Amino acid sequence: MSAADFDYIVIGSGAGGGPLAANLAKAGFKVLVLEAGGDPCSEDETGRLMYEVPIFNGNATEYQPCAWDFFVRHYTDDAQQAKDTKVVKIDGKDMIWYPRAGTLGGCTAHNAMITVVPQDSDWNDIAQITGDDSWRAEHMRSYFARLEHCQYVPPPGSRQATVRGVLSSVAALLRGEEDWRDWTHGHGFNGWLTTSEADPLLILRDRDLIALVLNAVKEVLREHVADPLTRVASRFDPNDSRNAVHSPEGLAFTPLAVEKGHRVGPRNYLLRVQQQFPENLTIQKHALATRILFEGTRAIGVEYIDRAHVYRADPQAIDDPASLPRAEVRARREVIVAGGAFNSPQLLKLSGVGPRAELERFGLPVVVDLPGVGENLQDRYEVGVISEFARDFALLEGGTFSPPGPGQEPDVFLKQWEKDGTGVYASNGTLIGIIKRSSQDLPDPDLYIFGLPAFFRGYQPGYSQNVERHRNRFTWAILKARTRNTGRVQLASANPWDRPWINFQYFGDNQRENDPDLDAVVSGVKLVRAMNERLAALRLITREEVPGPDYQSDDKLREFIKNEAWGHHASCTNKIGADDDAMAVLDSRFRVRGTQGLRVVDASVFPKIPGYFIVSAIYMISEKASDVVMEDAR
Repeated sequence: MSAADFDYIVIGSGAGGGPLAANLAKAGFKVLVLEAGGDPCSEDETGRLMYEVPIFNGNATEYQPCAWDFFVRHYTDDAQQAKDTKVVKIDGKDMIWYPRAGTLGGCTAHNAMITVVPQDSDWNDIAQITGDDSWRAEHMRSYFARLEHCQYVPPPGSRQATVRGVLSSVAALLRGEEDWRDWTHGHGFNGWLTTSEADPLLILRDRDLIALVLNAVKEVLREHVADPLTRVASRFDPNDSRNAVHSPEGLAFTPLAVEKGHRVGPRNYLLRVQQQFPENLTIQKHALATRILFEGTRAIGVEYIDRAHVYRADPQAIDDPASLPRAEVRARREVIVAGGAFNSPQLLKLSGVGPRAELERFGLPVVVDLPGVGENLQDRYEVGVISEFARDFALLEGGTFSPPGPGQEPDVFLKQWEKDGTGVYASNGTLIGIIKRSSQDLPDPDLYIFGLPAFFRGYQPGYSQNVERHRNRFTWAILKARTRNTGRVQLASANPWDRPWINFQYFGDNQRENDPDLDAVVSGVKLVRAMNERLAALRLITREEVPGPDYQSDDKLREFIKNEAWGHHASCTNKIGADDDAMAVLDSRFRVRGTQGLRVVDASVFPKIPGYFIVSAIYMISEKASDVVMEDAR
């Protein structure tokens, strides 16, 4: 490749890099996407099913052709780290498996497809920090409408929308609440990402049992939700813009990035744009970026290794990458890093952008001394409350919940999915969602609790085979949003194929007293137990398996949560910040401070972890970055 080949080089094809690259190519720029992984779902039948079948999202995290396995610490202290039952030994140390994806589409190729927008306060905080009003929520929400192709709300102009709109608008006018002309409520209908909801008819396979679960949920919510107007009798849409104002609590349905029963995401968008604009978009797979090339402090290109299975997180990694040749490619305009919360700070540091002392320790030349690179690592806290029911769920009967092996026939659910994209396999497995404040003095809810008829206590190797092994287990997964944990990503060596050292430093590295995050998760566990108590009184639940009877008091629950919590939304390691913040890596236009022609657009850019599920926020900043880059190009 020559220096004149590309306007932009985008490193990474996931939630940040994929939409940005596609948008730039559609706008007429010549774009190169460097993706370290391949595209297994286009290479064989198993890969196709792993990507396309929503229910296989757990299997996909352990599917070796697209897996990148990171191993992280939750705590610095060895004794505390060893208490987690999910630890695995890596080089003699107790580590936690953290599944990522090295494939076209990045982690959107194996995530649970949950597409829930952040609250307005998440965007307004960035606007306040930076003084850049383009980050305000009313503007940022327009990006979601731009990217969404909503399938569960009738589009404007349709008969269904007109009838629904007139009825709801009359009611709103009588209440004096809402502009009657806006019937879309923040949704979009012409974007690149299809959103839908799971088929509500699925519960009919277990109607009586699910109805009792729902009744228990509603009873407990009526007791624990302070606002009497909260709609606990019917599910609300967390992406409806009206809910950004009212921040309701209660039952919520969970929008999914699923189209006609098939997973969709940046991979689909990239391939579609490449087909439409082949001269503008080049996707180079199996290309591990090893260094950003600089002239002074201006980024001019990327050095990479053109070979599959180079990075050590790849389960099929080759033994000796050091002998492999390096290729170089140049960008006329900019290099955009979109490798995620682990790999983006690693690449910046390998390229000489980061804390001076750390770079010099590994003999790396310093291009720009930026102490914030790799700092401020954040994630959610999640725990599972798992109960044994008295009988198996009829909903699960007949399914293997995994692709067929060699010579095996597809099960009845897969046959249905292949026929028309419907049935149990067209969902990610979540039946019920609850949005809740852990404390009623909070301005926004901070707990997302979702129920699934499965056994899920967190991520550890082999977990996907255990999720549906028992057909009478029900898990309430409790997710804590807006956590206060800050860890770091540091180089383990100067080799670009080595995984970095990652320490999340949970709960203030176990040094924080009266931790509000810890108490918030305790409140979530207690809410779930209140629901389960009603089901146990009906003899539907026979016992609580996790945490179990040994964890009854608040102090024992805090102990369980500190030991067993996990997360999978790593973020914030190249934060956007104010000009006077020495730890700010980026300005409000995604530019790496102290450099020219270099930006970061991925999960690492947030000052604080946004919302409940991070992928929607990343899609939205990718759309914003598209506008910013094109504005600067003009």
